[in-house]
Amino acid sequence: KSEKAALFKAILDPKRRRSIICIHSLGGRRRFMATANGAKSPSSMGTKVLFYSILLTLQYGAQPLISKRCIGKDVIVTSSVLTCEIVKVVCALILMARDGTLKGLSKEWTLMGSLTASGLPAAIYALQNSLLQISYRNLDSLTFSILNQTKIFFTAFFTFIILRQKQSIQQIGALCLLIMAAVLLSVGEGSNKGSSASNSDQVLFYGIIPVLAASVLSGLASSLCQWASQVKKHSSYLMTVEMSIVGSLCLLASTLKSPDGEAIKKYGFFHGWTALTLVPVISNALGGILVGLVTSHAGGVRKGFVIVSALLVTALLQFAFEGKPPSSYCLVALPLVMSSISLYQKYPYLDKKKKKV
Repeated sequence: KSEKAALFKAILDPKRRRSIICIHSLGGRRRFMATANGAKSPSSMGTKVLFYSILLTLQYGAQPLISKRCIGKDVIVTSSVLTCEIVKVVCALILMARDGTLKGLSKEWTLMGSLTASGLPAAIYALQNSLLQISYRNLDSLTFSILNQTKIFFTAFFTFIILRQKQSIQQIGALCLLIMAAVLLSVGEGSNKGSSASNSDQVLFYGIIPVLAASVLSGLASSLCQWASQVKKHSSYLMTVEMSIVGSLCLLASTLKSPDGEAIKKYGFFHGWTALTLVPVISNALGGILVGLVTSHAGGVRKGFVIVSALLVTALLQFAFEGKPPSSYCLVALPLVMSSISLYQKYPYLDKKKKKV
């Protein structure tokens, strides 16, 4: 009774209302917790993460079809990418103004903190994209797609190294099932495309090694983003703004001597654009914000589940809108993805030391 009285007294005290108080009952493990007014409970946070993940899965899955239908062949790729980054920045700033974090930004923001939290991952992602472009030209699409899926394992590895985030045996098994599903989906996608490389040395040094290096960099960058949001408490919206600005500056620098840069000078920035072109651009920008939210709240590993699930969504949407039935590989991968998601959610890692009373 005295413990309960102390708890309720602490709840009524405004100075201590924001602290979390855990009081063990005489029976042992039962805890009473008092949180701040408006604080998010684990259940509400889990619901939000699920909602963000579903939205991101749908966006990833629908993006290829939306882009194919709405972006004309004459549209300059750099113009659509830069516009997407601008829309992403605007949306993130609006969301920051809505939740009140934009006001205190001038006092809390520092250049060094920004470079550490967002500049390094942005630079890593830029290098990763360059390596992927080199690899894609020297590998057949099947080999490329399969090797590219190793980024899921590297993400789990770096989250353990950087964040000490361990995986249970069941979660490791779930990751293996996810890799199997990703490989099956990659086989289904790549079986319709021919090989583009024949020289073995060229395949190794300009194909296999770059894509594996890109997978390592992808896992590292994703873990750094998760570290910045969860350890350094860097807002996911702020990270979106910073990474978009860094990425845009890198892209602008690349246009000085690129074919896209010459095309923009000759035809104009919005050459080939229509009103429908904005649809995939805005959709892609919102997807970038959702990636930040999922990574900050759920981690980079679960983002891998979203990406693989999105491949199934794409197959189903192609069947619904284009009449193209899912391949047998897709039908086999579907239960594997569902099982892996269920296993990963149901059996999280539990620290045995913390379980002891």
